[in-house]
Amino acid sequence: MKAYVFPGQGSQFSGMGKDLYDRYKVAKTLFKSANEILGFDITRILFEGSKEDLQQTRVTQPAIYIHSVIMSKVLGDKFRPDALAGHSLGEYSALTAAGTISFDSGLKLVSQRAEAMQKACDREDGTMAAILGLEDEKVVEICDQIEGLVVAANFNCPGQLVISGGTDAIASACEIMKSSGARRALVLPVGGAFHSPLMEPARIELANAIENTDFASPICPVFQNVVANAVTDPLAIKKNLVDQLTAPVRWTQSVEKMVTLGVNHFIEVGPGKILQGLIRKINPQTKVSSAEY
Repeated sequence: MKAYVFPGQGSQFSGMGKDLYDRYKVAKTLFKSANEILGFDITRILFEGSKEDLQQTRVTQPAIYIHSVIMSKVLGDKFRPDALAGHSLGEYSALTAAGTISFDSGLKLVSQRAEAMQKACDREDGTMAAILGLEDEKVVEICDQIEGLVVAANFNCPGQLVISGGTDAIASACEIMKSSGARRALVLPVGGAFHSPLMEPARIELANAIENTDFASPICPVFQNVVANAVTDPLAIKKNLVDQLTAPVRWTQSVEKMVTLGVNHFIEVGPGKILQGLIRKINPQTKVSSAEY
């Protein structure tokens, strides 16, 4: 069984999508549509923008979504998933590839998500940190003991968990993680405490936009971050997508569940190979590859 997986923030690079634009008519059409929907020339930023340009949340999130969805479109008849999943932002790409939301609707939601998250970041002082070399259970236990808000945000793979919360609380947590045996505890260069309760204002704002968007049944099960399980009901998909902003990304558990249900080949659709690296660490026996178009 094949699962197609879609990356989130962090996989962007200057020039991404240029080969798709040059080779495929459908890519040109969708890039043009994206410029109109967003109200700025994201195509030019993707192809020519600096690293700093691509790190702006309002650019990064739509950029990765556009690239991933276009890549799934150009696969044509080769795109035959038995399962779909996306890491954080990548869940929107997966749902578009699944036929649950249209490209235009998905891009509008992603843009609104980026804006809502930025506003929440501006309101609250928060950050994230990667904890390496410590068992997930131990990281969660330490988070619960910290004074202030710190939560497990991304279960990326065994021995790699990202925590999220208030800036001072994250600094305290990093020190305790290191003294408890973590190989490294690195504060990440992000704009805020994503996938934590500090994103509640963004969750409320996005909930209204998602509620007013048409969702159809997916062409195959979508393994959503919040529940780490297969979901096919459009109403459940909507709820999980709303909850995702303040809940952890259960990537390790999602991959493990897909393997348990028979997935033996994961194909990454989008910029970079980040997810392939994580999946190898979760299950070294499974096959991973990039989408070939």
